[in-house]
This record gives sequence, C-alpha cells and structure tokens, in this order.
Amino acid sequence: MLRWILGSREAQSALEKSSVLCIGEEQPQNCFTELQVLKGHFDIVRFLVQIDDFRCASAGDDGLVLVWNTETGEKLLELRGHSQQITAITTFKCRNALTTQTMLITASSDRSLSLWDPDTGNRVQTIADLHSSVKCLLVLERLCLWLSGGEELCVWNQDFQLQCHQPNPSDTGIIALIELPKNCVAAAMDKEIVIYRLTVPADSVLCLTEMQRLSDHRDQIRALINVNGKTLNENVFCSFRTGEVRIKDFFFLSPVS
Repeated sequence: MLRWILGSREAQSALEKSSVLCIGEEQPQNCFTELQVLKGHFDIVRFLVQIDDFRCASAGDDGLVLVWNTETGEKLLELRGHSQQITAITTFKCRNALTTQTMLITASSDRSLSLWDPDTGNRVQTIADLHSSVKCLLVLERLCLWLSGGEELCVWNQDFQLQCHQPNPSDTGIIALIELPKNCVAAAMDKEIVIYRLTVPADSVLCLTEMQRLSDHRDQIRALINVNGKTLNENVFCSFRTGEVRIKDFFFLSPVS
C-alpha cells in the first residue's frame, strides 16, 4: 500500500530528501503493511487517479499534479501550470483514427481547465478565465465528451470546445456528477439531485434537458456514486450526506431504501 506524506510548505530536513521512503515491518499503530511513502507535494493531497496499470497521478492544494510509477514509487513527472489548488482531476481517453491516448484533465480554483499529456508532461490545452471555479468533472467515454460542474454545467468535446451549458441557480454549485443510462447524468447541488439528459436534435447541436429534481435530502449532498459498478445497464445510484445514505432507482426516480 502506498502512503502519502501530506506535509506543509516548510523546507524538508536532510533525512527526508528522497521522494521514496521504505517502511519497516513493525507498525503497531497500523494493521496494513506500508511499502513506500511517496513525497513531493507541499500541501494536502486531495485526489488520486489511475492512469494505467503502472502509473497514477496525485493532485491537491499546492496546485501540482505529480505522476508516479506505482511499482517503484518513483516520481515520473511534475505538472505545473495552475496557480491555485486543484479542485478536480480525471483521466480522458483521446481517440483519433490510429491511436487512443489517456490524458489528464484538471480544474483549479484559478478558474481554468487544463488537458495534460502524462507521457511528456506537456499541457496540451487550456481554458482560462472561466466564470467560476469548476468543482467536479465527468467523462462520458461512449460519447467522447466530458462535463464540468460548478456554477454551471458545461459539456465539452475532446478538443476542449464547449458544446452546450446549463446555468445552475444553486448558491453552492454542482459538487458531484455521475453518469446514468440513456445519456443521462445526475448532478448534486446543495440538497438536490438534478437529472439531465443529453440529446442530439436534428440540427446536430448538443443540448442538456433537465428531467427531474430530487429534493428529499435535508442537508447538503456530499457525493454521488453508482451502486452496482461499471456498466451502463445499472440504474441504481447513491447520494451521501452527513450521517445518511440514500439509494435511488433511476427509472422510478424515488428512494428504494
């Protein structure tokens, strides 16, 4: 298991210069065996995503994205470009006629979105001066699209071109997104879950249509997950708030337990 040292911005001592630290077997305070400590961040690490079988990326409040070798613990790349903390990160498969490449999309409090090549560390695309910070990202791999949520819900293509957007009247903004069947997505905003459907009319212009609002939570929703895993045939998802989990059936849009 990999353990992260979430340090401060203070200078590290001479004993801590190595980015990889081996851990001994005697750990009376921990029931797991820690194999390595990966060091490189200077502030809280909030996100960890898998790039492939051998690499992962971490991001957090220092605005850095670090790419790691998960077998050796070696820091492969340091992606710099955001001036404030990272607020969301996801992988995105860019496809062309010949190849498929896994890229990284990041959002930051500096009101920008970036597309990174984790093989070279280059920032391939940037969208700056957004109206507000993006709080969550969702990739619709079947459609080669991705969504950003915050004060508005935006749909983008793989070339970082805005396809359509839907304003969000909630003061808190959209804090979580999940994919549902039939080209639908669920967006959590404050105490509500809003179901949207993505459609392509005859004029080939994408649009988002609000289907329904679920307002049975009594406190702010913190997260959304698909209950049954990985296929789009599943229709059950969970919403979380402090002290409560609610399970909903997508087709009936009502609590099932």
